[in-house]
Amino acid sequence: MPPEGKMSTQVFLLVLVCVLLNVTANLTMKHGLVLAGGMRVQDDGVVGLLLRLAKQWTFVLGLVAYALAALVWFRVLSISEVSASYPIVVGLTFVMVNVGAILWFRESISVLKFVGVGVILAGIVLVAKA
Repeated sequence: MPPEGKMSTQVFLLVLVCVLLNVTANLTMKHGLVLAGGMRVQDDGVVGLLLRLAKQWTFVLGLVAYALAALVWFRVLSISEVSASYPIVVGLTFVMVNVGAILWFRESISVLKFVGVGVILAGIVLVAKA
């Protein structure tokens, strides 16, 4: 870590890549699940469910994005303080997934949720500057 616990540019960029991969994973897997009819086990059983999910390229893309996010996260863990990087990854992922859900899936956002997202953003700024 750089002096005074500041996050290096390398760590910050890796955290952003991790966030983008996590957001991609969440949104594409949701899309694939919707197209596959959800997680219902039908007459064809668990194997049929897995085959339906495997046929949805967005679901598969989500799995790949999660795997890549994990690899990037392992790198972040190896070179940074988890107490600084983890809150930023989780907070930014939460905010960006909400934005993506609103834009892609037309999910609604209440005033209370909007305020909560603002508080989380403020927290991310504080943690990043600490």
